[in-house]
Amino acid sequence: MLPDFHVHTEFSGDSQTPVTAQIERAIELGMETICITDHHDIDAPEGDCCFLLDIPAQQKRLAELKEIYADRIEILTGIELGLQSHVKDEIDEVLNTYEFDFVLGSCHYARGMDPYQPAYFDQLGHDEGYRVFFEATLQRVKQFDDFDSLSHLDYLVRYEKTQHYDYTLVRDLIDEILQVLIMKNKALEVNSGGFKYGLNQPNPRLEILKRYRELGGHRITLGSDAHKPEQLGIGFEETKRLLKSCGYDTLTIFKKRTPIELPL
Repeated sequence: MLPDFHVHTEFSGDSQTPVTAQIERAIELGMETICITDHHDIDAPEGDCCFLLDIPAQQKRLAELKEIYADRIEILTGIELGLQSHVKDEIDEVLNTYEFDFVLGSCHYARGMDPYQPAYFDQLGHDEGYRVFFEATLQRVKQFDDFDSLSHLDYLVRYEKTQHYDYTLVRDLIDEILQVLIMKNKALEVNSGGFKYGLNQPNPRLEILKRYRELGGHRITLGSDAHKPEQLGIGFEETKRLLKSCGYDTLTIFKKRTPIELPL
């Protein structure tokens, strides 16, 4: 079973799953490695929960569990770090203070709104909502250097009513995002969580995965975005087939922020 590098636990504001439950599920699935990547979104828009991570508490607990499970599974320490330009100094401080195996850079917000909330598309509409989101993502990948992989590039499609967008209308922005990632030697995450949202494909969608490869991108990380044990590793086999069909033959994982290539 391929390793899962996007996993949430009780330390994420939107999950109540004990870390041990995710680890036990990974062992049950036959994973040899799991990376815990709890949310840390500084200055998130007001919502249902707080996305500020208690990093010392999370790292202390993971250090304990690494010893407990040492002979059963490798546990890596990650973070899903919300990229926003106006909090760059605070983000830099986090990364200068704490050590991680893997930093997953995420873009969840645009114009101070989360597409998860209906107000986002209500205010911006379908086409503008997508352009605004990808414009914000492009600005952030240009500005930030200290992350390893860009998470769920077209995350917002999960919450738009039709769960569909015309890729050709935003291809210029997406191409530039992919080119920046390639230039900076960053990975692109393939987030199989799209399957649990009924998309029948991962985030980003197949056209983007093909385009990334066409542009010379090869560094891919894989994560389920699991907030519950039953979501861990969701859609991995189908995602693996999709990646192979796009010309990928390796998967990238990170240990101590160092990329390691695994065969698909």
